[in-house]
Amino acid sequence: MAVEAEIDRLPIDLLAHIFVLITSFTDLAQVSSVCRKWRKGVTQSLGGRHNLSFAGCKMDDVSTARLVRHAYSLKELDISRSRWGCQISDNGLYQISLAKCVSNLTSISLWGMTGVTDKGVAHLTIVLWSCRHITENGLVGLVNKCRKLEVINVWGTRVPVDCFIALLTISPALQIKSRGLLLNVGNPPIQQAVV
Repeated sequence: MAVEAEIDRLPIDLLAHIFVLITSFTDLAQVSSVCRKWRKGVTQSLGGRHNLSFAGCKMDDVSTARLVRHAYSLKELDISRSRWGCQISDNGLYQISLAKCVSNLTSISLWGMTGVTDKGVAHLTIVLWSCRHITENGLVGLVNKCRKLEVINVWGTRVPVDCFIALLTISPALQIKSRGLLLNVGNPPIQQAVV
């Protein structure tokens, strides 16, 4: 009769808590290949991570998007290019933009990513929903620096309607989502359902 090892008795929740402490992505990849239970633990541990960095790792669109999809609490994402050549393209950014954590992100580093163009970055919509401390100056500065920004969600902010007119003056193609309205210069306001 085989005796079960002590580590095999640990529940997946506890394994996930332990795996959150592993900072090296390479080590996490190795841990996930030990057995099915540990793979589930690694997947669950990704859900609790606030920072995820692929800098220095050889990653592609599919594997990066798959890992980001599991990182529900993610706040900072670093997909910087390194000498190993992280190969993220516009398609990879599109896949990342579909992840649930995108609305929580406060920082995305794409430093040195030569495979990313305006087309890929356009999928990352700026969501400032309920950011009550964002002022007109902050929004004007953002739109001034990001002239190709297509959509900005400002629902729940405390900025006057005059600010939206100023933003549309800077960038006429900008779509501004605010309290159930979709604003842009080319079209009259369109009512949208607010959930």
